[in-house]
Amino acid sequence: MPDTASLSISESRTYSISELAREFGITPRALRFYEDKDMLHPARDGMTRVYSHRDRARVTIIVRMKRLGLPLADIREILDLYGLGDNERAQKRKTLEKFRNQVKEFENQREDIEIALGELQKGIDWLENDLAKIGPANDQARNVAAYDAVARKQLDDA
Repeated sequence: MPDTASLSISESRTYSISELAREFGITPRALRFYEDKDMLHPARDGMTRVYSHRDRARVTIIVRMKRLGLPLADIREILDLYGLGDNERAQKRKTLEKFRNQVKEFENQREDIEIALGELQKGIDWLENDLAKIGPANDQARNVAAYDAVARKQLDDA
C-alpha cells in the first residue's frame, strides 16, 4: 500500500521553469509556448511560474507525444480529456485513435522514403558507371601519375 504522506509530499512538490526545462531537455521558451497554447497552467508567485506535479505530468505527455510526431493540436486534445471522471476512458480512446493515425502516417512516409532511396541508388549506379566509362579527368590522371612517381621514388630510395 502506498505511503500517503510520501505521495502528498511528491504531489505537492513544485518546480521552476528551469528545473522542468532541464529535466525534459527542452527550453524555458518551449514551456512558455505550451502555456500560451493552454496546455500548461502554472501558478504564479509574483512574476515567477510555479509548476505543479500535474504540470510536470503534462510536460511528460507533451514531450513523449512530440517525439512520436503528434502535432500539438492533437496533444492538446488528448490533454483536455484528462480528468473527465470516466477513468480516463475518453483520453485513452482518443490517444489510441491518434496513435493509429500516426502509425499510418509513418508507414506512408516509410514507403515514400523507400521509393526515394531506390531512385537515389539508381542514380548513384548510373553516375558511377558513366564516370567509369569516361575515365579519370586529365588533372586526376596527372595527380595519379604524380603520386605514382613519388611513391616509386620513395621505394627506389629505400
